[in-house]
Amino acid sequence: MSDLQRAADELTEARTSGKPCPPLRGRLLPEGDVAAAYEVQQHQVRQWLAAGQRRVGAKIGLTSRAVQENLGVYEPDFGVLTDVMAVPDGAEVPIERLLQPRVEAEIAFVLGADLPDERVTSVDVIRAVDHLLPAIEIVDSRVAGWDISIVDTVADNASSGLFVLGTAPRRLADVDLRLCGMVLEHAGEPVSVGAGAACLGNPLHAVAWLATTMARAGEPLRAGDVVLSGALGPMVSVTPGAAYEARISGLGSVRTCFSRQAKGGSS
Repeated sequence: MSDLQRAADELTEARTSGKPCPPLRGRLLPEGDVAAAYEVQQHQVRQWLAAGQRRVGAKIGLTSRAVQENLGVYEPDFGVLTDVMAVPDGAEVPIERLLQPRVEAEIAFVLGADLPDERVTSVDVIRAVDHLLPAIEIVDSRVAGWDISIVDTVADNASSGLFVLGTAPRRLADVDLRLCGMVLEHAGEPVSVGAGAACLGNPLHAVAWLATTMARAGEPLRAGDVVLSGALGPMVSVTPGAAYEARISGLGSVRTCFSRQAKGGSS
């Protein structure tokens, strides 16, 4: 069994057992070998799709300077979104579905056209977008203590967990993506604030980067895909039993909450 296969198996076991695995870098994956990490990610995605999950889009990670500094990783990455990761607006998330959850507010782009070219511009993205939605991404890590490098997070599908979308679509022309303000609240108190400019200067830039990167990898973004464009502010660790609401100017709000304890377990 190759080290890449072992890495994929360890991440799968961590998801299944709820017990994080040690960091992969320097152990199963070479330090800085992002290409190998994407191979591990793709192996897991193929397993999910073979098991009946449906690809519904992609997520961009590590676009916010605050998040980059928090994790010590200084370049974007991406992961795949499937239908089982979607949570309805306002629904309670069973805490046992996750290992080390954190939440962050983002802008979701829903595409109305394919983006197949290997050099995608912001204008291409503008033409392809059907509508925008406010989003909360519930990020998670199968690596113990969030002790991750770019290699660890890429292999772990960009530290994906779940995602929640708002239900009132907005036109791209009606939102100032660079200046739109964001506040993420817990119990009515702000726990994270930011703006569109925190996401690679403008979320459009992030989506153009993703579309270019995925087209070059032979997996271009398609009409109907949901794209989580990256955090607008710092991630926040989840408190069991807590509710969170993200408000983004021009886009409205989106909510999620977490069960206080695992079914049959303690908090």
